[in-house]
Amino acid sequence: MVKSATECCELLKLTWDENKIEFVEQFKVVLMNRAQRILGIYELSTGGVTGTVADPKLFFTAALKANACNIILSHNHPSGNLKPNRADEELTKKIAAGGMYLEIKVIDHIIVLVKDIIALLMRGML
Repeated sequence: MVKSATECCELLKLTWDENKIEFVEQFKVVLMNRAQRILGIYELSTGGVTGTVADPKLFFTAALKANACNIILSHNHPSGNLKPNRADEELTKKIAAGGMYLEIKVIDHIIVLVKDIIALLMRGML
C-alpha cells in the first residue's frame, strides 16, 4: 500500500532507468486497487529531452486492463527543474476529470528527479 508521495517516488525510482532519468522524459502510471495496493507500474511513453507524449486514452486503457481504481501519474524532467509546467498541470486536470467518469481516481502526479520529487497534490493542484 502506498502511504506517501515519498514512498511512491522511491518505488518509481527503482523502475526508472538511471541512464534515462536525466536524459529523456518518460511518463509512467502507477496502477492501484481500491485499497491503494499497487497492481503494477506501466511505462506509458518515452520521449526526448524536452517532452514526451502522454495520451489520455493510454492511461485509461492501462487502468481498465489492470482493473485499477486509483492511479498515480508520474514523469521526470531531464532538465532537473522541479516546477510543474503548464502542460503538466493541464494534463493532470484532464486525466482527473476523465477518470471521474470511469471511477478511476487520480491520487497524485509526481515529478521524479534523481535526488528530489514534487507531488502536485502537495502543491494543491489536485
